[in-house]
Amino acid sequence: MTHPADGARILIIDDEPQIRKLLKVTLQAHRYAIYEAADGEEGLRQAAACLPDLIVLDLGLPDMSGIEALRRIREWSKTPVIVLTVKDWEENKIEALDSGADDYVTKPFGMGELLARIRVALRHVAKSGNKPVLKHGGLTIDLAQRIVELNGERIKLTPTEYELLKTLASNAGKVVTQRQLLQQVWGKQHDESDSHYLRVYIGHLRKKLEEDSTRPKYIVTEPGIGYRFLGREE
Repeated sequence: MTHPADGARILIIDDEPQIRKLLKVTLQAHRYAIYEAADGEEGLRQAAACLPDLIVLDLGLPDMSGIEALRRIREWSKTPVIVLTVKDWEENKIEALDSGADDYVTKPFGMGELLARIRVALRHVAKSGNKPVLKHGGLTIDLAQRIVELNGERIKLTPTEYELLKTLASNAGKVVTQRQLLQQVWGKQHDESDSHYLRVYIGHLRKKLEEDSTRPKYIVTEPGIGYRFLGREE
């Protein structure tokens, strides 16, 4: 265990020694303090004991499902969690995100991608809070007055478009699933079967916010899962 003075604390919960070693060596080289656990129960104990700034959680644990471990963590902690999945576990990705994961990386993964996901998650939690104004590049969202401006010009949105944009921008960098968006914007009675609502309104938002709606810079699609807001928070 290493404790560099300027590094965030990261807990790795994964039963594969090779994966833990790769992550430990790489993340320590980037001055993160690393804690390790080889199963879910040890991971839960470590999460409570070391209070990490971020958790990397494998969904395929030997003693419990990664989803169960995530739900138990979410009972008391808002620590960002990035889950590791295998390529064919799309349903597990969606379930993990709906259960409170902040992001996911599919095995086999590149360390550059994981490091980028970690930086975004840590930056998001460091800036989280009840801020009245969200700023992402040229986009400004005044939550108190419900005003949206792009490059200094006011953008007229319908109430539904505004709620959808607010939800995505408030979770900048994170994947928000179709179910999460539908229930947040349209109500708890909606699920993925109503995803056509999302496609229509995301299309409307892109036409109003993007220079080229076919090559979006703000709202990108995570195929089969949901959407991610890419605007960089200021």
